[in-house]
Amino acid sequence: MFAKIQETAEAIKDKMGNKAPHVGIILGSGLGNFAEKVEDALIIPYTDIPNFHQTTVVGHQGRLILGTIKGVEVAVMQGRFHRYEGHSLSDVVLPVRVLAQLGIKKLILTNASGGINNNYQPGELVCITDHINMTGDSPLIGPNISELGDRFPDMTEAYDNELNQILGEAANDLGIDLKSGVYGGVLGPAYETPAEINMLKIIGADMVGMSTVPECIAANHAGLKVCGVSCITNLAAGISPTKLSHDEVKVTANLAREKFNSLLELAVQKMRK
Repeated sequence: MFAKIQETAEAIKDKMGNKAPHVGIILGSGLGNFAEKVEDALIIPYTDIPNFHQTTVVGHQGRLILGTIKGVEVAVMQGRFHRYEGHSLSDVVLPVRVLAQLGIKKLILTNASGGINNNYQPGELVCITDHINMTGDSPLIGPNISELGDRFPDMTEAYDNELNQILGEAANDLGIDLKSGVYGGVLGPAYETPAEINMLKIIGADMVGMSTVPECIAANHAGLKVCGVSCITNLAAGISPTKLSHDEVKVTANLAREKFNSLLELAVQKMRK
């Protein structure tokens, strides 16, 4: 597996010239518009990257974009792979591991999620403080890739306190009401039942989604500092009075686009050091 990671990273390095990304960003459903903020952009379609899959979910464009945001060098994944698309978890987290090989030190994970916390409303942004892995799986199962990290990585601070503080400062500077909460990661692709949502609420989840958790685990294993931002695009099953749909996710994410883009742009600028 490490040879596969190296092969992919070397193929990207052959295209990126003198670019040296410091911050990695993975954009979730309906949030890909942020990539337009990247200056001096080198755009590489996933189809041109060895061992990368093409994205199949609407709202995931499938491009790696290298460049700068406010003078900070970044690597932006415009779309991600999901386990429910039929990929192994090792393939799902391959991009995170490749970004680590490209030299990033900090990783911002973003997603669209369903709100469980009664204080959340569609269109609000939430800083992820922790997660609950309800997928029944982990990208670290199997032989350990010792070149990346330890067999048993510590997850006490899976979402870095310092980076979370930066997100909070950026939100305050912009006058954005940034919530905070615990993300419940599920396998999907079916939306959760009301009973499942009630269970997640009881065990401490504030929001729910079908991504992010495997990437966070792999990033921590590789020694990266991680933070996450969820866009609440709908109220979860049993809370919402209407049936859930991916169209609602895309529409709400688009409505939150301006404040989401502003928050990430300023946060990246503050992550310069």
